[in-house]
Amino acid sequence: MQSTNIFRRFAGPGIAALAVIGLVSACGNGGGGEAGAGNEGGEITLQFASSQSQATPNYYCGMELFKERIESQDLGITVDLFPDSQLGPDTERVASLQSGDIDMDLQEAGMASVYPQVGILGAAYVFDDVDHAFNWIDNHSEDFKTGFNEATDLTIIDGWFYGNRTFSSNEPIRSPEDLAGMQIRFPDTPQYLANAEALGANAVAVAYEEVYVALQQGIADGQENPVVGTKTASYDEVQNYVALNNHQVSIHWVTISDATLEQMSQEQQDAVFETVRDIRAENRECVDQETDEILQDWRDNGPLEVIEEDEVDREAFITQSEDYFRNHYTGEDLEFYESIRETSDN
Repeated sequence: MQSTNIFRRFAGPGIAALAVIGLVSACGNGGGGEAGAGNEGGEITLQFASSQSQATPNYYCGMELFKERIESQDLGITVDLFPDSQLGPDTERVASLQSGDIDMDLQEAGMASVYPQVGILGAAYVFDDVDHAFNWIDNHSEDFKTGFNEATDLTIIDGWFYGNRTFSSNEPIRSPEDLAGMQIRFPDTPQYLANAEALGANAVAVAYEEVYVALQQGIADGQENPVVGTKTASYDEVQNYVALNNHQVSIHWVTISDATLEQMSQEQQDAVFETVRDIRAENRECVDQETDEILQDWRDNGPLEVIEEDEVDREAFITQSEDYFRNHYTGEDLEFYESIRETSDN
């Protein structure tokens, strides 16, 4: 299968492995540019999409950096950026990625629509922290990525850190018991709804575009997002508390269509993969810095009261979540969940 060969060039930890397999044949670029029939490595335009806004670090310390650095290498690659779900919501973009109508995407939840095990990577407390997540990506994810590629004809290049997901709410949340009776907005996907149950929350289904109004009108008592997401969406205007329970290491996956890879020369492919991976550390630093600045501003000026990590009974949340998922998952899903937990240092 062509797509499997494409993935295996990039699956190893060393960049030297990228040159093992020869060039694939070129054809017209369904994503917007043209490599030219039979002209490997010709001019190509990559459409790089995401649901994240231009105000988030994953855009200005991720997607924009990628565009700047790829175009500066003079390899015939132009990058057009489409944040803010301009090319459709997550699940629709995955379908467009598979057809080659979009070349690259940065997201998380929508990928589970074509490969459900992706959702398990977003299970509450499946990763201890971002170091654990990156260690798993670098040293334990090859089988997962291969299976994903074979099932979807899409290739995961790497993951960029979006932030630790936290609760914002009208009433303080320090333990699972505090969630009793609260209506908390979670994204309407099977894994996020399972997270709500694992954490002890009552999930309320509200479309992303309607979350602010739902919080403002009391339809939802709270929501969960990384700090940067809570601030960017202005949810701090209609909430009273943010709890640093850090229940999910939110990783957004940089994914490329195999239809696009087939139009690129080896040099172009190598540049794309290396650039995405080189950006990861800078992106994380940017997310951490922005998160710290937002939290300090809230501590100094409000409007949210910050419930610090040491004020949250994280052990209760973690234990409850692990007990839930060991009963919730079955078969290969349970094996996958357990295999991730076994890579923990804790």
